[in-house]
Formats: sequence, C-alpha cells, structure tokens
Amino acid sequence: MPAPSRRILSVWFPRLGAERMLRAQGGDHGQPLAVVEESGNLQTLHSLSAAASAAGLSRGQPLRDAHAMCPELITRLRNPQREAAFLTVLRRWAGKYSPWVAEVAPESLLIDISGCAHLFGGEAPLLEHLATDCARLGLTHLAGIADTPGAAWALARYAGRAAEHHRTGDAVDAEAPSTRSRAARRHWVKGGPGPARASEPAPTARIAAPGQTRSAIAPLPVAALRLDPQTLEQLARLGLRRVEDLLNQPRAPLARRFGRQLPLRIDQALGHVPEPVSPAKADRPDAVRMTLPEPIGLESDILAGLDRLLDRLCTTLEAKGMGIRTARLQVYRTDGSMQWITAGLARPSHDPERVRPLLAMKVPEIDAGFGIDMLRLEAVQAEPVHKVQTRGHLAAGEAVTERLKGDYALDDLIARIGGRVGMEAVTRLHPASSHIPEKGAITLAAAWSEPAGDWPLLPLRRPLLLWRPEPVQAPDTPHRPETFRWRGRTLRPLSARGPERIAPEWWLDDPEWRSGVRDYWRVTVEGGERLWLYYAHGGTMSSGWFCQGRFA
Repeated sequence: MPAPSRRILSVWFPRLGAERMLRAQGGDHGQPLAVVEESGNLQTLHSLSAAASAAGLSRGQPLRDAHAMCPELITRLRNPQREAAFLTVLRRWAGKYSPWVAEVAPESLLIDISGCAHLFGGEAPLLEHLATDCARLGLTHLAGIADTPGAAWALARYAGRAAEHHRTGDAVDAEAPSTRSRAARRHWVKGGPGPARASEPAPTARIAAPGQTRSAIAPLPVAALRLDPQTLEQLARLGLRRVEDLLNQPRAPLARRFGRQLPLRIDQALGHVPEPVSPAKADRPDAVRMTLPEPIGLESDILAGLDRLLDRLCTTLEAKGMGIRTARLQVYRTDGSMQWITAGLARPSHDPERVRPLLAMKVPEIDAGFGIDMLRLEAVQAEPVHKVQTRGHLAAGEAVTERLKGDYALDDLIARIGGRVGMEAVTRLHPASSHIPEKGAITLAAAWSEPAGDWPLLPLRRPLLLWRPEPVQAPDTPHRPETFRWRGRTLRPLSARGPERIAPEWWLDDPEWRSGVRDYWRVTVEGGERLWLYYAHGGTMSSGWFCQGRFA
C-alpha cells in the first residue's frame, strides 16, 4: 500500500493570550501573569504564563481562588480581538513552512506541509526549526504531524497524555502501587534490567508515520477526537476513555447513542471523510485609525475623532466605487482592552453625513475607562455603489426624478430605528403568490428589500387585523347565523356580505386548513364592530363557524 502524500502539521499555542501580553508589555517572564475572562459576574483565568502554571494555577480557575494561592499574580483583561489578530500574524509567519496555513480558533494553526518537509531536511528537522522559531518569539507551542488534520490536532494536544478518569474506584490506574510493582516484577529476571519506568514521550512521538494514523491515535484519550464535553462525559460513564475503544465500534450504534458528531470525528481523524485545509484569504479591510498623543475620555473628543476618520474612510471607498453597509468604531483603552460600536445602513453609502448620526447615536455606550489612546473605524461590510444604472426607456424619467430628488429620508429613518432595535426588527410587507388570506403577504427586512410595488387586486377587501381562527358558537349550518357567541359575548349581526369561498391549497398540508373549504362573511354586529367570519365545511376536522379577523 503506497504511503499517502498528504501531510498535516498542527501547531497549538496553549499560552497564546498570556504570552501575547508579555510580548506587548515587555514584562518579566518569571513573574506569574494570567489573562482573565469575564463571564457574567464571574472572573476566571483564561490563559496562564509558565510561571503562573508553576505556581499551581489552572485554566478556568476563579480569580479569587487564584489570588489566594498566588498573591503576586499579575492579571490582565482578555481582549479576544487582539488575540485573533495576533493569531493572524502567526499565520502569516507560518507561511514560511507552507503556503497552505489555516487558523483554527482559538489558539491553533493547521499547516499542509505536503511536499514541503524536504526543504527543511525532513519532518523531524522541521519540528526542530519550528521549536527554535517559537523559542525566539517567546511562545510556548506543541506540534503534531499526521496524514489528517484531525490526527495532527490530536497528536499536538494529547500525545503522551493518559486518558482522564471522571470517576474513581473503577480504573486500572487507580489500583494500589504495590499491585503494579508486583505485576512488573513478574517479568524481571535477577541480574537483568529493572522494570521499565514510564517516561515522557520523545518529540518524534508526535509524528505519525505515513499510513500509521490509526495506531498513532489509538492510545490517546477520547478528548483528542474534538468532541463536546457532554459526549465526553457520556463516554466516560461507559468506560470508553481511549480512542482505541471506539475505532472498532460500528458507526450506526454510535450515531444513535451519541449523535452524528462522534462517528464523523472518528472518520475525519482516520481520513475516511475529507477535511481540507483552507488557507485564509488575505485580510485587507477598509479601515482607518488614529493614534492619540494623549488619552481622551470625553464624548465630544470621540466624536471629533470620528469626524476625521469618517471623512478619510468615505473618500477611500468612493474612489473604489463602494459604500458602507455596516460600520464599526473601535476604541482602544490604555489598560489594553477594547470596545466597539456598530451601525448598519439600509442602503450602502459613502456619504459621511449619512453614517455619522448612526455611530454618534451609540457613542454614549462607550466606557472610556482610564482613557482612550487609539480610534479605529472599519467598513465591516461594503457594497458597490453605482453612480450610473442602466435603465429602459420607460424607467428613464423615473430615474431622472429620483436623481434630482436625492431623497434618502426613508433609508435614514430605517437605519436610525434599526440602530436602536436591530436592523432585522424593521420589516415591510410584500405581496405573496397565495390566495390563502394569512399567506397573502411575506415579511422582509426593510434594510435589505425595496418597497413593494402594486399589490394584486382582490375580489373582496381583507380585514386590517388577522389572527388564528377562533371558534364561534353558532348553529352548524352554512347559512348566516341570526346570533352567535364569540369571546364570551353574544352578538347579533345587523348586516352581512358574502359568502366568499376559499379552498385550501391541496398541494400543501396546512394544519390550519384541514377543516376543508371555507365560506367567508363580512359581518357587522350591534355596536358597529365588523368581523370576518367563516364557515368551515369540514374535512379531516369537524365543520363549524370561526372568526379570523376584524375590519377597521
């Protein structure tokens, strides 16, 4: 069997957040440092320096407990955006090993080194070169090489680690040390070498030979398959702790018991399901920034900086024929953290006067903290803005009128309301191709749709308010009732117009229309209330009278 030609290198940076802080601040690597993540009212340790780990701290530990264990611990708030940007920088640096490099959130890189390892003298020398570079950069890393991304990821994180036990008393590893020592002495001959001791795996143990993926990942814990915590807990309860316990199991029972993720991860690790390494495209955002000589904190200062940035950004986009659809203002504070506000437009534009009010409306939400030392404005989503649009002869006059008017009041109103309640919450109705009353219109987001044109003419007017059909107590006959009872009231019709017969859509199974053909009536009752009643002739459900709407 020929060896597969594809080889994948996985690089994991377990201390990415803390070591990024040490690099940025030029701190002492011997001083314990932890990056803190806030989750509601709880602060936990997200990333630790080597000194903090040596002090006995662990990831996910509450900050209060960490300070009790290590009073000299230095903490910094986590900045996920800067960590992601730092990983992007590392992705560009890893391009020296292969052009195919992908980021795997939050702290890993996948590198397709197929046909590239010989440039460094082989895979083992390549790992040594990688270790030298990471040491020079001050980064802790773990790496693994295999035929598939899943196996390389597993070797990088779990090679040499024993399976974790979620329960005590039922594991072989929990037996008495004397029992293990007696079992080891059974195969020891006097005068010969002593019992073998477990040792740390050599660096080359993280390299799975071509075609040996199965044997390389078999002794690893099941967590190496990239499973969610709930699945790992269920597997531990059944005593399935190593990958080899799952490799020979039929896939169908695993999928029924644990879901489709488990067999998929196994097949991806073994290479039965393709998992390509897609390199990230060049990130060239349309953005401008301003570094301030002195920290600012007043709302007026932020707005003044926004005016300068917005003019520059809009000028750049106008030269490209693009307009802002979504803009984001980022403020970087002196404590190393960052906040941002986002504004969306109903129609793309490179006019600063249309973008500024939307961002200025959200500036009061920014907490300046101890001061802001940098502003950054980015067009998160930009779309083409055509100055000239090809139209037919019939629409030429309308186009000239629209260009002369330049009326964007409705678009600006949608953007302002959407900035407060969300762009998806501002909707408009469009006619739909259905004769069913409740399906006669569809709801679209106003920011991503044009106003509806002419609505189709209906044989009779429809009520202003529609609701789900409500039962009406009346004689079970198709003739208009003399009196009926609805919502706890006895009503007497003064006049009625109808019937209008509407049949269900026979090609669709709508639960609301299983009562068969309906005869609709416009009924005016005593007191002036005008209701929309119908008689259902019965189908799979019983017949009877119902009320579905009210006219204005």
